[in-house]
Amino acid sequence: MPEEAGQAERRVTAETGLSLTRPVVLVGMMGCGKTAVGTALASRLNVPFRDTDEALESAARMTIQEIFDRDGEAFFRARESEVLRRLLEQGPGILSTGGGAFLRPENRGVIGKSGVSVWLKADGELLWSRVKHRTTRPLLMTDDPKATLLALLAERTDSYSEASLTVQSVPGLSIAQMVDRVIAALQDAAILT
Repeated sequence: MPEEAGQAERRVTAETGLSLTRPVVLVGMMGCGKTAVGTALASRLNVPFRDTDEALESAARMTIQEIFDRDGEAFFRARESEVLRRLLEQGPGILSTGGGAFLRPENRGVIGKSGVSVWLKADGELLWSRVKHRTTRPLLMTDDPKATLLALLAERTDSYSEASLTVQSVPGLSIAQMVDRVIAALQDAAILT
């Protein structure tokens, strides 16, 4: 990246004095904390928080569940990719993606060119404890949602492992502690300087 372009895209954060050099894209399974950690991270770094699901719902004027029901998963995934590209073009900030977004090679490619991906990694039991009472997860509308979640985790782990950075979540960590872990990983990778 040319120096003047890099300087134009940097955002110096008020609280930490650190500068974010490119969009940070949080990836991982439903329930891993992309929205909660992402919102807190953006606030701590004083940068915008963007959410692909929220942007997609706003553009479609429908919920994710309604889009799935009316148009199917393939349609949803195509629109999700369009929204992801648009949000990445908005420059440095924190971007939360839906759990399936990073599975598409084209999405991994565009994220790699424009931003840095951070996998918020959590095991199946932790994920289940966070999503089991939610009714807003279309992929878990099955006879055995826990088995479905664990199967999705097994299927998706190889794709998530392609993220630029991995931050492990464990039971008992607060959102603030996860934010600290993400900031440390971003500093180590020179994304926050």
